[in-house]
Amino acid sequence: MDEPLDKLDLRLLQELQKDGRLTNNELGERIALSPSQCSRRRTRLEAEGYIRSYRAHLDRQKLGLDMLVVISVTLATHNRDNARRFSQLINGLPEVLEAYALTGEMDYHLTVATRGLADLSKFVNDVLLPHESVQHVKTSIVLDTLKTFEGFPVPMPAH
Repeated sequence: MDEPLDKLDLRLLQELQKDGRLTNNELGERIALSPSQCSRRRTRLEAEGYIRSYRAHLDRQKLGLDMLVVISVTLATHNRDNARRFSQLINGLPEVLEAYALTGEMDYHLTVATRGLADLSKFVNDVLLPHESVQHVKTSIVLDTLKTFEGFPVPMPAH
């Protein structure tokens, strides 16, 4: 059973979410704990699944992925097998950055990165539309990014 999170755990999570490369010494300085206490807490938070992984945030455009697209998908039929087939398709496509199952008019919302319009066209016309599970696809090209994901809001307990 997971231990309840205290204020120091939450502050540790906030700091690591900003910079996962922090050493225990640096982390200790930021949250006023010894490096050994930070190490123990970090190890526990990793073991309990609060910290799922550490990774580098790459620059999409420097990698040549200049086009960001939001794609809405409606399935051909609504049953478990069709949803499973679509999920398998999406999970095998590296250009799909995020995929969400939705309530409402559209069944899925995808965020996709491509090198340009030609790659987007191939992705939609050669990959998504021909798939047996897909009935309808609607694409929207992102013109400007107002905010990107920088981490979850970590709730701090009231004093």
